[in-house]
Amino acid sequence: MKPFQKIAILGGTGKSGKYLVQHLLNEGYQLKLLLRNPENFTLQSPLIELVAGDARNYESIKSLVNGCQAVISTLGQPKGEPSIFSDATRNVIRAMADFRIDRYIITTGLNVDAPNDQKGERTKAGTDWMKIHYPMTTADKQVEYELLSTSTINWTLVRLPMIEQTDERRPTLVSLVDCPRGSISATDLAYFLAESLSDPNYFKKAPFIANQ
Repeated sequence: MKPFQKIAILGGTGKSGKYLVQHLLNEGYQLKLLLRNPENFTLQSPLIELVAGDARNYESIKSLVNGCQAVISTLGQPKGEPSIFSDATRNVIRAMADFRIDRYIITTGLNVDAPNDQKGERTKAGTDWMKIHYPMTTADKQVEYELLSTSTINWTLVRLPMIEQTDERRPTLVSLVDCPRGSISATDLAYFLAESLSDPNYFKKAPFIANQ
């Protein structure tokens, strides 16, 4: 029996989230998806439950995680809106405490800094570029990391390079100090997120992942 029967998903219709949802369905997980517009969701499965709401709204997150044993977020930034990441994670952490849920996995950019990083020149350049061109979301993602690192939940923050939307599987590299390469397949990311649910190697850590 899987340790996690039902998983709450944020960002399940995004460019990486849709690959994650399909992979988890293939693995037989029950899913609850938070959607702003559930009427536009076309994937049909008896394993999927839809929750209408917004990640910035605590009651929406509370409805989402109720009855689940883990939460995975591949949430993207809505265009033209204030940065969503720390608000969403703050709500998730609170709701997880309310329902005594312990496992939370989130994807973010390689621009997030962690204390033991040894970022190479390419990763540093990417981080600096994001800070210059997207200062608000970059700062907010750092706040999200700080919220996680000071929480009591069992979190993993997966730091990503460019995501390629492909079904192709490739060798995958993982590092806790620097981003190994410049891209990751959305399919390989989905597999990694699913496998990380029960992988203690990445509990309370922020690994980089990329294709070899």
